[in-house]
Amino acid sequence: MHRKLRFFAVLAIFCCGILLVSCGSFGKNKNKGGKSNTTGWNYDDPNYGGFHVANIKEQKAGPGLVAIEGGTFTMGATQENVFYEWDNTPRQVTVSSFYMDQTEVSNLDYLEYIFWLGRIYGADYPEMVAKALPDTLVWRNSMSYNEPMVEIYFRHAAYRDYPVVGVSWLQANDYALWRSDRVNEMLLIEAGVLQFDPDQNADNHFSTDGFLAGEYIGVRGEKEYGSKMEDGILLPKYRLPTEAEWEYAALGLIGNSSAESIKERRVYPWNSDGLRSQDKNYTGKFMANFKRGKGDYMGIAGSLNDGASFPAPVMSYWPNDFGLYNMAGNVSEWVLDIYRPLSFEDFDDQNPFRGNSENLNHRDGDFMSTIQNDWSNPEKNSGEYTNQMYEYGNTTLISDHSRVYKGGSWADGPYYLSPSVRRFLEENQSSSTIGFRCAMNMIGAAVKK
Repeated sequence: MHRKLRFFAVLAIFCCGILLVSCGSFGKNKNKGGKSNTTGWNYDDPNYGGFHVANIKEQKAGPGLVAIEGGTFTMGATQENVFYEWDNTPRQVTVSSFYMDQTEVSNLDYLEYIFWLGRIYGADYPEMVAKALPDTLVWRNSMSYNEPMVEIYFRHAAYRDYPVVGVSWLQANDYALWRSDRVNEMLLIEAGVLQFDPDQNADNHFSTDGFLAGEYIGVRGEKEYGSKMEDGILLPKYRLPTEAEWEYAALGLIGNSSAESIKERRVYPWNSDGLRSQDKNYTGKFMANFKRGKGDYMGIAGSLNDGASFPAPVMSYWPNDFGLYNMAGNVSEWVLDIYRPLSFEDFDDQNPFRGNSENLNHRDGDFMSTIQNDWSNPEKNSGEYTNQMYEYGNTTLISDHSRVYKGGSWADGPYYLSPSVRRFLEENQSSSTIGFRCAMNMIGAAVKK
């Protein structure tokens, strides 16, 4: 009897051993152990040349960003254009996964940017600081008493969580690049590649491009690796979202679909075609900050509707199904695209965007000629790429510097709350109704949990 028990015990141990080895082999990463599958050479071994392989598998989400799972959707008008403009015919497109700011960039966020510019450039190049400042005069109106907003909206602590306005498209892009550098600098410090360098100045400060090019050394940390993009520490650059990304993220159709089927097209970033909450706990509350009607920006005292006569804090109202706040109302937002009324005819159906420059081979008769397909400079295009209807910048208000902005604002009526509505403004101009938020490319997997 004891012999049988010992036999079964030994057999059980043997089987468990086989199972563990099998499971280990099945789940084993093919590069685990630091050895190349193609050459057999060791990774990170100076005796084998020292080829470094990063142990970072996934991209981190940058500060403030929310993962937006990509997919296909119908981009374009969801209701009749009240001005009878035919610039947004619905079409099916696909948007790749990306990251997007959960909120609009706030006054506090932008003040941090201004502070850094003053610390680095203020003494020697004060024009760099002045160039970045928002235009607070956007609040001034000869027939309205908005002087308090001119003087205090951007700088007073009471408004620090409100969206920054008076920022042009060009300034918004500069902010995004600055933010990219500060985030990447912090990641390198946390990884031990760099140490804090309080002595940075206009002639010697961290930038991602300068660091990768070896132009900025800084105060090195203890970690030997981390100076290349291949090391996996650095994030892609912050940027403005494309028009397609912004519209896709605003609609938040991830909460309105099942089994690869979208239940119905949304007019707004919420399910109802109405503007009030259908939640029994908040019945009758407005879903966004907008202008209810002529002369009505906030409602009646004692029973305010949206409760904000100007912008509201960036985390006001309810987020959409992607977790994004104020994708309708509060402030409109700059996107990356150049405006053209017939973009819907030209867009690719994957990651549509107007703004790229590229060389295209165009066959003309018996010879091959190279033409410049510059969507930011349509008058240079030829053949089918030329739009004969417009002489941009000469006969219309539309030029190569006209940029799209999306979403309604605190001063707009309900029509503009639909994410499909598109408007434009010159890239060097600003408004008290336009702010922005940033986006970032998603590297690797299409879904980030």
